[in-house]
Amino acid sequence: MHRTILALMAFCSAAGAAHADTRFFCSADDKDVRFTVESGFEAGGGHKLNHFRGALVVKSGDIPQALKKIAVNSENLTHHWSHDGELRLEVFYDGGDDARGQGLSLVVTAGQRGKSMTAFSGTYELAIEGGVKPLAASGKVSCGSK
Repeated sequence: MHRTILALMAFCSAAGAAHADTRFFCSADDKDVRFTVESGFEAGGGHKLNHFRGALVVKSGDIPQALKKIAVNSENLTHHWSHDGELRLEVFYDGGDDARGQGLSLVVTAGQRGKSMTAFSGTYELAIEGGVKPLAASGKVSCGSK
């Protein structure tokens, strides 16, 4: 009986590992921006977000210091989507009083519908709005999953 219980426990553990959560990471480094974001989704129904964080450096000299180097977390993630090989993330960061009324928006779109890959690419769109000089940038992003 003891062996049967141990065998069942081992079987259930292995079954749980087969449905592991998925983590995605994306990054870009070009003349306008350098960033990395990491997100995790549960494998079960609904693919609920269970993790998000990132760091971003805006290379333009025309923005407030409060928006030049920022760290973001799940509180800044306004929209997220992971389904059938596609990953979409939208981040908003309000720099507060130090940002002189400006806010930063970053949208990452990557993957290809119907294809599950460990390495894939996409695009990003960055916008800093609300101040005297808005900034818009876009470019390529490299992503992976584990």
